Amino acid sequence: MSTTACRDPAEAPEEQRFLSTEEAAALERELLEDYRFGRQQLVELCGHASAVAVTKEYEPTIFYPTRSLDPLHRDLTTQCEKMDIPFLSYLPAEVQLINDAYGLVVDAVLGPGVEPREVGGPCTRALATLKLLSIPLVSLDIPSGWDAETGGDSEDGLRPDVLVSLAAPKRCAGRFSGRHHFVAGRFVPDDVRRKFALRLPGYTGTDCVAAL
Repeated sequence: MSTTACRDPAEAPEEQRFLSTEEAAALERELLEDYRFGRQQLVELCGHASAVAVTKEYEPTIFYPTRSLDPLHRDLTTQCEKMDIPFLSYLPAEVQLINDAYGLVVDAVLGPGVEPREVGGPCTRALATLKLLSIPLVSLDIPSGWDAETGGDSEDGLRPDVLVSLAAPKRCAGRFSGRHHFVAGRFVPDDVRRKFALRLPGYTGTDCVAAL
């Protein structure tokens, strides 16, 4: 038997695999149901991992145009407010104001599979502004406006400089052509990695993100 046949897929990052929408949903269900992760716990793990590298160099300001009634979103918003993290009441339409005031923007505007035309209003205007920025743009998991399966085919989609895949890269990440691609998925159990044939990099020390 060859050594290739015995190789643990989690130890072969050079042979990258991208998850379909169905596989990503199945992986999340397994974490929630079989491994008893809580929904808020997963959100916080992914959020923390995504923020670690960014906040080493940049202080956060939050633009949250449409407040959600979801208890999870309200709880996290309250925590940010209690920690005196500033919120923007509006995103300036003048792009140069953003370029001058900030060193980097994190795109977490739309969720997976949400088209800009579906939300309209301030989110659509924000995406139009973000497309014109000259400072680096970091997208979380699926860049806003992208199709989760096929990638950045939408004319409304952003073109990030950095992509942070959550848990594991999705299929659309195969079309990513920016400068840096990271994965925030140290919390994914080894059995789940093997089940979904994930080829994730090793994490250095106690790091919760790794470069792909």
